[in-house]
Amino acid sequence: MSKLWRASPLTYGALIAAGVLSIFPIYWMFVVASRSSDAMGQLPPPVTPGDNLGANIARLFGNTDAYFLAGLINSAIVAITVTVSVVLFSSLAGFAFAKLRFRGSNALLMVIIATMMVPTQLGVIPLYMLMTKFNLNDRLPAVILPALVTGFGVFMMRQYAGQAVSTELIEAARVDGCGTARIYWNVVVPALRPAAAVLGLLTFMTTWNDFLWPYAVLNDPENPTVQLSLRALSDGYYQDMSQVFTGTAIATLPLLLVFVLFGRQIIGGIMEGAVKA
Repeated sequence: MSKLWRASPLTYGALIAAGVLSIFPIYWMFVVASRSSDAMGQLPPPVTPGDNLGANIARLFGNTDAYFLAGLINSAIVAITVTVSVVLFSSLAGFAFAKLRFRGSNALLMVIIATMMVPTQLGVIPLYMLMTKFNLNDRLPAVILPALVTGFGVFMMRQYAGQAVSTELIEAARVDGCGTARIYWNVVVPALRPAAAVLGLLTFMTTWNDFLWPYAVLNDPENPTVQLSLRALSDGYYQDMSQVFTGTAIATLPLLLVFVLFGRQIIGGIMEGAVKA
């Protein structure tokens, strides 16, 4: 039995190779961001950081075509707002579908699941017309409002709540005089913490990296998201690749930071739920 779980040197070698192949593109992005643009054409390519990072960052934030600082701020506002909203409403809806009994719940859940089958591109035109009617184009609410709730989030939280939330515990809380709101906050939320952490991380990454919908509704070049700023950097006949890679590296840092901060909580929550089960 001990030999069954003992990793061989080949296993360690494969894991190390997979780790290097996964990390090297990100590392090389930071290497090019710290060098001049001619580093892209060097053979063999440089693999050590240069000394131009400060100058590249200064030129990036001083670029009046990209408005990179405004893009970072706008993306942070949009991603945080959408993440909080999706986790909150998805957990509420998931709890309701999994543990509450009301007429039409199954049909309503099927409608929500059906929305996941509609490609995002098909909703761009009607959503754009709706934002135009509400006079929200070129404003951040036009980016935030369509993403406040997702069918995937509701379905995910419903499936997890059905297994993680004890029906007996809810009934005991009702016997003690707790209302639905208090049951949600004191019983359901702690049980849904692992799934909420995963959903929050996925939502933040998806919203931060979204390009299509902000590109459709934000036509003001002075009010972009970070992805639109990166597009502005790569436009034109001449592309300053050092600025492009510097902007990409800075835009990647929040995602890495969120994963480092919350990754341990996600794994710890999953392990805690597995131990309780």
